[in-house]
Amino acid sequence: MRTVQKLTLDDARVMMTAAEAKAQEIGVDMDIAITDDNGSLLMFHRMDGGRITSIDIAISKAFTGAAARKSTRAYGEVSGPGGPAFGIHVSNQGRFMIVAGGLPVFVDEQIVAGIGCSSGSPDQDEVVAQAGIDALLASLT
Repeated sequence: MRTVQKLTLDDARVMMTAAEAKAQEIGVDMDIAITDDNGSLLMFHRMDGGRITSIDIAISKAFTGAAARKSTRAYGEVSGPGGPAFGIHVSNQGRFMIVAGGLPVFVDEQIVAGIGCSSGSPDQDEVVAQAGIDALLASLT
Protein backbone atom coordinates (compact mmCIF):
# COMPACT_ATOMS: atom_id res chain seq x y z
CA MET A 1 0.00 0.00 0.00
CA ARG A 2 1.17 3.57 -0.57
CA THR A 3 0.53 6.81 1.20
CA VAL A 4 -1.35 9.31 -0.94
CA GLN A 5 -1.07 13.06 -0.44
CA LYS A 6 -4.30 15.04 -0.67
CA LEU A 7 -4.83 18.70 -1.44
CA THR A 8 -6.51 20.53 1.45
CA LEU A 9 -8.85 23.47 1.18
CA ASP A 10 -6.08 25.65 2.60
CA ASP A 11 -3.76 24.40 -0.16
CA ALA A 12 -6.40 25.30 -2.74
CA ARG A 13 -6.69 28.77 -1.21
CA VAL A 14 -2.93 29.26 -1.62
CA MET A 15 -3.21 28.30 -5.28
CA MET A 16 -6.28 30.46 -5.87
CA THR A 17 -4.76 33.53 -4.24
CA ALA A 18 -1.60 33.29 -6.34
CA ALA A 19 -3.49 32.58 -9.56
CA GLU A 20 -5.78 35.54 -9.00
CA ALA A 21 -2.79 37.80 -8.23
CA LYS A 22 -1.10 36.72 -11.47
CA ALA A 23 -4.31 37.36 -13.44
CA GLN A 24 -4.48 40.85 -11.95
CA GLU A 25 -0.79 41.40 -12.74
CA ILE A 26 -1.31 40.57 -16.43
CA GLY A 27 -4.58 42.50 -16.54
CA VAL A 28 -6.97 39.66 -17.39
CA ASP A 29 -9.92 38.76 -15.17
CA MET A 30 -10.08 34.97 -15.14
CA ASP A 31 -12.28 32.06 -14.25
CA ILE A 32 -10.10 29.82 -12.07
CA ALA A 33 -10.93 26.25 -11.04
CA ILE A 34 -9.09 23.85 -8.76
CA THR A 35 -9.91 20.16 -8.49
CA ASP A 36 -8.68 17.34 -6.33
CA ASP A 37 -6.57 14.51 -7.73
CA ASN A 38 -9.54 12.80 -9.41
CA GLY A 39 -10.90 15.93 -11.06
CA SER A 40 -13.68 16.78 -8.61
CA LEU A 41 -14.11 20.52 -8.10
CA LEU A 42 -12.72 21.91 -4.83
CA MET A 43 -12.72 25.63 -5.52
CA PHE A 44 -13.87 28.01 -8.22
CA HIS A 45 -13.64 31.77 -8.60
CA ARG A 46 -14.83 34.01 -11.40
CA MET A 47 -13.14 37.36 -11.14
CA ASP A 48 -15.41 40.36 -11.74
CA GLY A 49 -14.64 40.53 -15.45
CA GLY A 50 -14.22 36.80 -16.02
CA ARG A 51 -16.26 35.49 -18.92
CA ILE A 52 -19.43 33.62 -18.07
CA THR A 53 -18.78 31.39 -21.08
CA SER A 54 -15.43 30.41 -19.56
CA ILE A 55 -16.83 28.96 -16.33
CA ASP A 56 -17.30 25.44 -17.69
CA ILE A 57 -14.08 25.70 -19.69
CA ALA A 58 -11.97 26.48 -16.60
CA ILE A 59 -13.60 23.67 -14.62
CA SER A 60 -13.08 21.23 -17.50
CA LYS A 61 -9.45 22.29 -17.92
CA ALA A 62 -8.82 21.56 -14.23
CA PHE A 63 -10.64 18.23 -14.57
CA THR A 64 -8.50 17.28 -17.57
CA GLY A 65 -5.24 18.25 -15.87
CA ALA A 66 -6.03 16.15 -12.80
CA ALA A 67 -7.79 13.18 -14.36
CA ALA A 68 -5.46 12.82 -17.35
CA ARG A 69 -2.35 13.84 -15.40
CA LYS A 70 -1.14 15.85 -18.36
CA SER A 71 -1.49 19.49 -19.42
CA THR A 72 -4.32 20.42 -21.72
CA ARG A 73 -1.71 22.01 -24.01
CA ALA A 74 0.05 18.63 -24.34
CA TYR A 75 -3.21 17.01 -25.40
CA GLY A 76 -3.87 19.80 -27.85
CA GLU A 77 -0.56 19.06 -29.54
CA VAL A 78 -1.46 15.40 -30.20
CA SER A 79 -5.22 15.59 -30.72
CA GLY A 80 -5.44 17.05 -34.23
CA PRO A 81 -6.56 14.99 -37.22
CA GLY A 82 -4.22 12.06 -37.65
CA GLY A 83 -2.71 12.54 -34.19
CA PRO A 84 -2.49 9.73 -31.66
CA ALA A 85 -5.15 11.36 -29.44
CA PHE A 86 -7.49 12.54 -32.22
CA GLY A 87 -11.05 12.70 -30.94
CA ILE A 88 -10.13 12.74 -27.25
CA HIS A 89 -11.89 16.09 -26.80
CA VAL A 90 -15.27 14.36 -27.02
CA SER A 91 -14.47 11.91 -24.21
CA ASN A 92 -15.84 12.25 -20.70
CA GLN A 93 -19.06 13.83 -21.96
CA GLY A 94 -17.07 16.53 -23.73
CA ARG A 95 -15.24 17.66 -20.60
CA PHE A 96 -11.81 16.78 -21.96
CA MET A 97 -10.04 20.03 -22.89
CA ILE A 98 -7.32 20.34 -25.52
CA VAL A 99 -6.46 24.03 -25.28
CA ALA A 100 -3.76 25.42 -22.94
CA GLY A 101 -4.70 26.56 -19.45
CA GLY A 102 -5.26 23.29 -17.62
CA LEU A 103 -2.42 21.77 -15.63
CA PRO A 104 -1.93 18.78 -13.37
CA VAL A 105 -0.45 19.50 -9.95
CA PHE A 106 2.21 17.06 -8.77
CA VAL A 107 3.81 16.98 -5.32
CA ASP A 108 6.62 14.48 -4.87
CA GLU A 109 5.64 12.88 -8.18
CA GLN A 110 2.05 12.26 -6.98
CA ILE A 111 -0.92 13.93 -8.61
CA VAL A 112 -2.71 16.03 -6.00
CA ALA A 113 -4.84 18.42 -8.05
CA GLY A 114 -5.70 20.08 -11.31
CA ILE A 115 -5.94 23.79 -11.99
CA GLY A 116 -7.68 25.35 -14.95
CA CYS A 117 -7.97 28.95 -16.03
CA SER A 118 -9.95 30.57 -18.80
CA SER A 119 -10.87 34.04 -20.12
CA GLY A 120 -7.49 35.06 -21.52
CA SER A 121 -5.47 33.70 -24.40
CA PRO A 122 -4.33 30.08 -23.98
CA ASP A 123 -0.86 31.31 -23.01
CA GLN A 124 -2.29 33.74 -20.43
CA ASP A 125 -4.52 31.01 -19.01
CA GLU A 126 -1.52 28.72 -18.60
CA VAL A 127 0.65 31.40 -16.97
CA VAL A 128 -2.06 32.06 -14.38
CA ALA A 129 -2.50 28.34 -13.69
CA GLN A 130 1.27 27.89 -13.29
CA ALA A 131 1.37 30.75 -10.77
CA GLY A 132 -1.07 28.80 -8.60
CA ILE A 133 1.09 25.67 -8.79
CA ASP A 134 4.27 27.61 -8.04
CA ALA A 135 2.70 29.15 -4.94
CA LEU A 136 1.55 25.76 -3.65
CA LEU A 137 4.97 24.21 -4.13
CA ALA A 138 6.65 27.18 -2.43
CA SER A 139 4.29 26.86 0.54
CA LEU A 140 5.28 23.23 1.03
CA THR A 141 9.02 23.88 1.38
